[in-house]
Amino acid sequence: MTRKCSFKEYITNRFYNDLFDEVSKYIVHSEDVLRLQLKSHSTDQFEELVLSNLEVKHVYIEDQPNMQISFDIVVDAEIVDKCDDEKIFHQWFKIGCFGDLNCELDDFQILSMKLYHNKSDYQNRLSDKLVPCISKDKLDQVAMNFVARYYSEALEKPMSINPHVLADRMSLKIQERDISKDCSVFGKIYFQDSEGEFYDTKWDKVTVEPVKAKTIFVDPRVYFMRNLGSVNNTIVHECVHWDKHRKAMQLESLFDSSATKIVCKVTGNVEGDKKEAIEWMEWQANKLAPRIQMPLSMFQVKAQELIEKYQSELQKTELVGILEPVIDELAHFFEVSRLAAKIRMIDSGYYEARNVFIYIDGKYVQPFTYQKDAIKENQTFCIGLADALVESNSSSSFKEKLQTGHYLYVESHFCLNDPKYIENNQLTEYARLHLEECCLVFDLQLGATNQYSENYHSLCFLNRDKASNIIFEAHFSDYANQSKVEMIAEYNAEMLKVLQNLPMTFSGTLDSLIQWSDMTVEALSETAEIDKKTIHRLRYHEPDNVSIETVVQLCIGMRLDPTLSECLLNASGKSLMLTKQHSMYRFLLRSCYTYSIYECNEMLADQNLKMLGRKNRGNGEII
Repeated sequence: MTRKCSFKEYITNRFYNDLFDEVSKYIVHSEDVLRLQLKSHSTDQFEELVLSNLEVKHVYIEDQPNMQISFDIVVDAEIVDKCDDEKIFHQWFKIGCFGDLNCELDDFQILSMKLYHNKSDYQNRLSDKLVPCISKDKLDQVAMNFVARYYSEALEKPMSINPHVLADRMSLKIQERDISKDCSVFGKIYFQDSEGEFYDTKWDKVTVEPVKAKTIFVDPRVYFMRNLGSVNNTIVHECVHWDKHRKAMQLESLFDSSATKIVCKVTGNVEGDKKEAIEWMEWQANKLAPRIQMPLSMFQVKAQELIEKYQSELQKTELVGILEPVIDELAHFFEVSRLAAKIRMIDSGYYEARNVFIYIDGKYVQPFTYQKDAIKENQTFCIGLADALVESNSSSSFKEKLQTGHYLYVESHFCLNDPKYIENNQLTEYARLHLEECCLVFDLQLGATNQYSENYHSLCFLNRDKASNIIFEAHFSDYANQSKVEMIAEYNAEMLKVLQNLPMTFSGTLDSLIQWSDMTVEALSETAEIDKKTIHRLRYHEPDNVSIETVVQLCIGMRLDPTLSECLLNASGKSLMLTKQHSMYRFLLRSCYTYSIYECNEMLADQNLKMLGRKNRGNGEII
């Protein structure tokens, strides 16, 4: 949509003379009214009033059925005394008008004329670019109105909305075509007869062919945002554009005859200039489509039915324990995507749904919950391994947290190392229900390579789904992470006692730590993936050179606290460097020290790094 596309500008340019004449007539026929008005701000006496100039200040537009609009034009009238042109005053008027965009306002009518005092209350306001003004809290109301007009039976009982039936009732035609080579476009709708571009897969080229107005094209290869629904959502999305944005497109065509269609991109933008009006139209279509597919009242009825069903079947009272099957069945029933059903659950007041089906590092995080409003909309308790590694090196406050050894990386969370919260390297049931007690908070933001509008932020942060192509970055939140437990002081006292009794040599330190860990050589050989003879030699004979990998294996095998691991590393005379491999070792020792070496190796492999164990021999170093 072009910058010059403005209804105020169009009205000013086309109907200025009509407005001038109307104000002039009012001055002649309502001179007494004006003279009374003059007394309120002037002591001068006026002989004969005339209009000398007119400026359009505002245009307030109200939506009407079909392509009709009503609008109030607020003008600043410069009025002078015909007998003394130095006597000038300004008066604002409100001119009530009506017209039909189908005939390009050729039927323009002036219906009323009055002095302007304040803006009226407009029920169905349109912007200057004729885009509906819809606030977030009115979305469900607007969606319900849409359904009532085109698919009223869906408001009587829960049901899925057939998008083909919907389009037919709106006199729209649907065609499936390959739209773009890179699958960047999921759909487009034509508002006027024109020529359309499509991708010919057979000949690998773009073709141009005539298309009719009121035609929706959907690319069956592409899902909207790859997780907000399939073709069904795409069709409803385009239907929303037709219902809500025809007037905006008609206005644009008055400025630019080539403006015939809206092309909806997978990234959530519209093809062409990324102007505010276009982004606003896409936001509306994105928000309204799932609300139309799942009308609030009927969705709530179905959701409550399924909640009761699964609470009974699974014998669970906590909502988070049954949300996964509830959401999946809702998605199946309404024929929408899992993510769309999840977001609708959240919109309906089930905030717990935010914490199910979060896909990180190749798997879904176990469902969890926390006290409502414990974190902000753009915050999370979940962080992927790659982001955790980056943050552990870049955030000094996060680094300090990890160095204490109080937090373990468990199930994509950094959780307090306490039996109340962690058992067998898994979150306890209590921890999953009270994450605000025990887990660190991270701020989420879209990755730098993402091409998503900021209008998507609230939606995107819920979009950590398996099928998602959105890249997120998680950053440690200094403000949100305050010390949560008193047990830390007790823990620190225990560590201090151990540290004070450690000798200065590597062998002596290793021997003391083996005793402290209460492990046999046989057990350590198993957990560290190191030969028993090697452990015996390192324990009783001071080595000349021991590899960092061996030290890391020993630390992991004994499940040493980060402070103790650091002592063993220092005693070896080695230190971790700023390489990717060593950064990962540092992370494992700080945040995963209760993991087995096999679990650690899985994490190393996930990052395409060299694994630990007997197959990893040092170069000339004692292992």
